[in-house]
Amino acid sequence: MIFNKDTARKTAEVLLQINAIKLSPSEPFTWASGWKSPIYCDNRIVLSYPTIRNYIRETMAKHIEKQYGKPDVIAGVATGAIGIGMLVAEYLGIPFIYVRPEAKSHGRKNQIEGHAESGQNVVVIEDLISTGNSSLNAVKALKEANLNVKGMIAIFSYGFDVAVKNFEKENIVLHTLSNYDSLLEQALETNYITQKELKTLADWNANPSEWNK
Repeated sequence: MIFNKDTARKTAEVLLQINAIKLSPSEPFTWASGWKSPIYCDNRIVLSYPTIRNYIRETMAKHIEKQYGKPDVIAGVATGAIGIGMLVAEYLGIPFIYVRPEAKSHGRKNQIEGHAESGQNVVVIEDLISTGNSSLNAVKALKEANLNVKGMIAIFSYGFDVAVKNFEKENIVLHTLSNYDSLLEQALETNYITQKELKTLADWNANPSEWNK
């Protein structure tokens, strides 16, 4: 669920501007999962552009306060959301923790890094939502540490049906600054893509695992 259309279009605009999102229908990318994809998203690039980084930080922080009030802690999902999560926590003036994909096999064997206390309210920060599995794995770890997960906010979501179902199943509210539909609207309006490429991108999003096999 996007917060509002203006935010979604503005966020899509800046992500395209700095090539955090690349659209290449004619020469698809290959994801780690093996899926062929006409889009590749790496929102960590945001951190290298101060003006855009500040826009993402402030927009996320303001939406969090409006939606949930000020939480006790911000939790970033490692590794992509550590940087932006820290910035949001700094803006709100509250503690920050981050969640690894799994507990370390050495040292204190932590999965959650940083200090949080049982019963505290946490909002989770993500950079990107695809299937949602890794994001919800972080939520599970936080709940097992007796933290109260109020919801999650991400920069961008592909809007896959499987992600929607996964979040509904776990009863976690997800908001994003932008999403795939808003991205395509912005890309078409600014002539980043053609009408023909729009159809290719829409077809992929409807069935990504089978597209272009």
